[in-house]
Amino acid sequence: MVFDYIDGGADDEIARFEGQGAFHDYRLAHRVLSGVDKPNMSAKVMGQKLDVPFILSPAAGNRLFHTDGEIGPAKAAEKVGTVYCLSTLSSRSIEEISALTRGPKWFQLYVWKDRVLVKEMLARAKKAGYTALVLTVDFPITGNRERDPRNGFTIPPKLGPKQIWHALNAPLWSLDYVTKSSVKYANLAEDTSAVSLNEFVASQLSADFSWDDAEWLLGEWNGPAMIKGVARSDDAIRAVKTGFNAISLSNHGGRQLGCSPAPIHCVQDVRQAIGSEADLVVDGGVRRGTDVLKAIALGATAVSFARPYLFGLAAFGTAGAVQVVSQIAEAVERDMILAGIGSLGQLDESFIRYLK
Repeated sequence: MVFDYIDGGADDEIARFEGQGAFHDYRLAHRVLSGVDKPNMSAKVMGQKLDVPFILSPAAGNRLFHTDGEIGPAKAAEKVGTVYCLSTLSSRSIEEISALTRGPKWFQLYVWKDRVLVKEMLARAKKAGYTALVLTVDFPITGNRERDPRNGFTIPPKLGPKQIWHALNAPLWSLDYVTKSSVKYANLAEDTSAVSLNEFVASQLSADFSWDDAEWLLGEWNGPAMIKGVARSDDAIRAVKTGFNAISLSNHGGRQLGCSPAPIHCVQDVRQAIGSEADLVVDGGVRRGTDVLKAIALGATAVSFARPYLFGLAAFGTAGAVQVVSQIAEAVERDMILAGIGSLGQLDESFIRYLK
């Protein structure tokens, strides 16, 4: 059930699988005899220099997957020289993750009804040194994730015959879960356990959150900000006018609207609509170094992902997250050499061949 929580999507999971498969619609036409030996992989998003052209997306409650929780991806981001974005619903606190590494960190926020809570979270993030805000806007209510009820999934897991059978088939995870700290949402009150998470989300998610509210939020934050969950060019234009510095093309990993378009398919339209007025990040479906290069060639500034590092974390804790993220960084460097690309600024549509 924990695997399906990471892996699954909404409804028929069309968006979940097309988000990854859509990268196969493009090929890279490589250059030869380009003399590339040590390519420059650096990128800049919202003024933050990255040693690699990808960011680690936020994901809630990492303790569910391994006792290390958000320590794993934070360490992985520091290892390769990129940004780690911490979820509001993290199982390690804003302050703990801030003190953990010297790497740059951004803070992700949901659209809560309680503005006092919002202001408190923003103040804590600022004080702890988080340099940018990521507002998730494609989560007004929870999507229809059918694998979860089929598995009897809850946070934390409730015990029944099916859950016990699953636990017996995953002895290392089970031992970790029952002998280590329980799942807590560390940025909430100390006495708020994950048992109450579903009720908390239902009471706090604000489906009527509007562009006016987003403008208020930017005023409260008063710093670099990205809007995450955009799929349309008209929304991207509105986001720029509202004051966002970056746009994340995302369908929440296919976990919300089950037939939303693949983010990679949205890049060209959105880039054409906004020009150079904002950075553009492709979130979701990235599994290979070539995926990163395709997105940038189509007009993205960088990419982001969560599933790869979550699977690494679930398998081997911090070491697993570091290994997965390092492998993707190594793949980007290798594929830049193979494609004859000395720096990311050389990538453009001349490298792309379309299959559809």
